[in-house]
Amino acid sequence: MKITLLAAGLAAFTLAAPLAAEAQDCNAAGTVGTGGTASAGGTSATTLGTAGACATDDGTNASIASGGSAAAVDGKARTQTKVNENPNQLKAQSKAQAMDQGTFSKSKTKTRVKDGALESNTRTMSHVPGQKPIINTTESGTTLPQP
Repeated sequence: MKITLLAAGLAAFTLAAPLAAEAQDCNAAGTVGTGGTASAGGTSATTLGTAGACATDDGTNASIASGGSAAAVDGKARTQTKVNENPNQLKAQSKAQAMDQGTFSKSKTKTRVKDGALESNTRTMSHVPGQKPIINTTESGTTLPQP
């Protein structure tokens, strides 16, 4: 029975495939992405963000994605992701934080597509009480050429 359903699903997909619209050629295209992980003690936090844009004769198409995860052996962990869209830009931000008493790890990634400019940056930080915090920043950016 499972084989029949799989075959029927595959047949339906094969029949629908020729109906898909053809992709437009990009006059200019670009992608960006950053991500990072912080860990200390029994805590860990990771975020990442990526974006892409394609300039065609009909305008610019863009996509954006962001996410994060956090874990703590004995403490608390939380994550948050927001994506905002308006006619001028796409913007995403992810935050992740894990805490176990004074030990913590956190990561934040911001990604944006606006006016043909794509940018992403990630900042991570981990800290163990009595030690110096470890901070790292990663940035990526590109601009689509204007016709």
